[in-house]
Amino acid sequence: MTVRFRHAAPIRAAHPELAAGVLYAAGVGTAADTGPRATAYTARAVDRLAHATEGEFPEVLAWRRAFTRMGLKPTQYRSASESLLRRLRKDGALPGIHPLVDLCNAISVAYAVPVAVLDVDRIAGPLLEVRGARGDETYTAFGGGTEHPAPGEVTFADSAGRAHARRWTHRQSGYSAVGAHTGRVLVVAEAMHDGGARTVAEVLKTVEEEVAAHWAATTASAVLTASAPEFEFGH
Repeated sequence: MTVRFRHAAPIRAAHPELAAGVLYAAGVGTAADTGPRATAYTARAVDRLAHATEGEFPEVLAWRRAFTRMGLKPTQYRSASESLLRRLRKDGALPGIHPLVDLCNAISVAYAVPVAVLDVDRIAGPLLEVRGARGDETYTAFGGGTEHPAPGEVTFADSAGRAHARRWTHRQSGYSAVGAHTGRVLVVAEAMHDGGARTVAEVLKTVEEEVAAHWAATTASAVLTASAPEFEFGH
């Protein structure tokens, strides 16, 4: 079954500055050493953090404004990229999780924008949509507990009513987290700052090149716009 990914029209209307890109990759796994490349991307972020905190980055400030618009306290609920940058600034390194996730986390801090990586085989088609929750969606926390996003909360919702994120780019779901079993992934990069479309295109190109270098993976990608908002994947 093919799956369509898109941002719902009300989300795009509320956030006209949104820039988004997606990449589908089949044939990824744990048998790759992405450490040196991840370290190189992380070093770029460390160098930038030496001159300013993440809270001063235009990319982070733009997501804080978006969170405020959604009625969230931006210092209580941070975008995933801000959380990673904050951790990197405080700890000096990012935790190792999975070769592909480690690589995408490093690319996320290098470009200061959220980069989500979801296990395609854990997504129920035919639609994965970034939209306001109805309130009956099911979210699986990384600790294994079950939650239900409040009505209106922005989430990645699939056709089975499973929420693959809380508060948009704040936190992904443990249910579709990449692990040893993962063979196919969907990578989603999203930006809100001026120049975000250019950043997202660079992130997609970078991820695609790194995936090609480390795995014999089949890939497809697209930058999404209001006039071309959908991406079909998972043949």
